[in-house]
Amino acid sequence: MSYSIDLSGRVALITGASSGLGTQFAKTLAGSGAAVALAGRRIDRLKALRAEIEAAGGVAHVVTLDVTDLGSIRAAVAHTETEMGGIDILVNNSGVGSTQKLVDVSEEDYDFVFNTNTKGAFFVAQEVGKRMLARAKGAAPGTFTGGRIVNIASMAGLKVLGQIGVYAMSKAAVVHMTRSMALEWGRWGINVNAICPGYIDTEINHHYWQTEQGKRLIDMMPRKRIGKPQDLDAALMMLCANESHFVNGAVVQADDGFALGG
Repeated sequence: MSYSIDLSGRVALITGASSGLGTQFAKTLAGSGAAVALAGRRIDRLKALRAEIEAAGGVAHVVTLDVTDLGSIRAAVAHTETEMGGIDILVNNSGVGSTQKLVDVSEEDYDFVFNTNTKGAFFVAQEVGKRMLARAKGAAPGTFTGGRIVNIASMAGLKVLGQIGVYAMSKAAVVHMTRSMALEWGRWGINVNAICPGYIDTEINHHYWQTEQGKRLIDMMPRKRIGKPQDLDAALMMLCANESHFVNGAVVQADDGFALGG
């Protein structure tokens, strides 16, 4: 027996869609029939991605978004709904990293990470969540009540790792945020879940895996390999599916077993 997930008729907003995981998430959702809103700051890259999706028969729209600016968040969500209709799926993916010892973290370093990874993620989800709640309560038009919010956290939010303490703290907050939103919004058919990816080979870190330090890290992993963006497709689709109405508040570790190690 085969099983397919059809997202035709759904509108999905993907933040941080201009590169890495966000680009892959957008392609995957578009390939399953969703109309995708590609949100981020690098508009030229988003336009190129839109062209690629449209060439494959999908529907995509480009939206300017800076998740560290609450005005930008509100404008981006409103623009998406004006152009495409109510947002049914949010993939809350924008994020930045930081590698340094905790004693070396400045206030600027701390704010840089938390303003995007935690504060930004919260207010994007809140803005979309408000509109999903309004539709579910009959206070706003829409054919699909409820919704799917997928927060992209990290296995670093579940496992203590050296040199990335502030990043890990920001992602641990996203995990708890996910559960809090799931608890408050679940009664309205809004399912909020998180994916915690392990080490994934993307354009941002690709060079690192070719270095001696990167190779040593790979050798320390349970199956001595790193993932590809496509390795998260199954988890994403499961959490976005119309049929996943019974999955709420889940934190999915997609790290090849890395967090199990000592």
